[in-house]
Amino acid sequence: MKRVIIVLTTLALLVAPSAAATSPGTTITVLQLNICHGGMARCYRGDAVMVKAAEVIRSSRPHVLSVNEACSGDIDRLRPAMGPSRAVFAAARNLDDTPVMCHGNDGQYGNILMVSTRFAGTTEESGIYTAQYTGADGYRELRSWACLPAARLSACTTHLSADSKPTALAQCQDLMRRVAGYPGRVVVAGDFNLPGQGSPGIRDCEPGGF
Repeated sequence: MKRVIIVLTTLALLVAPSAAATSPGTTITVLQLNICHGGMARCYRGDAVMVKAAEVIRSSRPHVLSVNEACSGDIDRLRPAMGPSRAVFAAARNLDDTPVMCHGNDGQYGNILMVSTRFAGTTEESGIYTAQYTGADGYRELRSWACLPAARLSACTTHLSADSKPTALAQCQDLMRRVAGYPGRVVVAGDFNLPGQGSPGIRDCEPGGF
């Protein structure tokens, strides 16, 4: 039976390290962070969060690192703490398909996925979901995903809609269908914006056999 491991964040700045076995005798550590570094949200605290993020990464020593609400420039700043790894950046887009930019000179806004070279493959995939909340009362952001598929371990990161739970659920189900085609074990980490109880919730997104 295929195994998909979901590591989720429902609140900004929540740190969620977890461990999962890929094969007998092999354990991976997954760290999920939402660092609120884009500069658009009220949780923004500037570059102080980068110091804390690096500290948590060094102490957790993850094999898979997912970072939401990050900037493209944060990859190089976090890599020394992460160690040898492969990284992919999932850029968020405005409704007119232009890139969302971080505050200052930190580059594009989006999500980071880093996987230890011990497990990382050579292929990277990313994209924008078909289902999006485009109401005037929303964040006006096209939500994205990124994955590093590999034979031994595939990993993905995402940040789902915070404006609409049905939209977030549709995005989650889209990603689950996508990872169902990956070989071996799959880790899907991110800020899902879906509650653990009630409907729509994260339980509605669980793949068959989970």
